[in-house]
Amino acid sequence: MWVVSNRIYLVDSYAEEFEQRFAHRAGQIDKQPGFVSMAVLKPAKEGAPWVVQTHWQDKAAFDGWVGSDDFRLSHANPMAKEAFSQKGQLEMHEIVISSREN
Repeated sequence: MWVVSNRIYLVDSYAEEFEQRFAHRAGQIDKQPGFVSMAVLKPAKEGAPWVVQTHWQDKAAFDGWVGSDDFRLSHANPMAKEAFSQKGQLEMHEIVISSREN
C-alpha cells in the first residue's frame, strides 16, 4: 500500500475555510482506481501542520490520480497565499508492516 501525506501549515484564521473545502471538495478522489482512504488531520498543537493523508493500493494508483482531470479540477482554485504560514511538505511511504484492531 502507498501512503501520501501532505503537511500543510495554515494560518489559524483559514482553518474553517480549509475544512470546508475538503468537506465539499471538487473532484472524485473516492472513485479513483486504486484509492483506499483519505483523512484530513487537524493539528492538536498550535503551529503544527494539518495533514491530508491518502492511502492507495500502490504508487501507480496515486500517479494515476495526479495525472487525472479530477486532480486538476480539485486543485484549480487554490486558497490564497496568505492562508499558509510556510511551505508545505509532501511525503510518500510504502507500508511494509501494518497492524489493526480486530
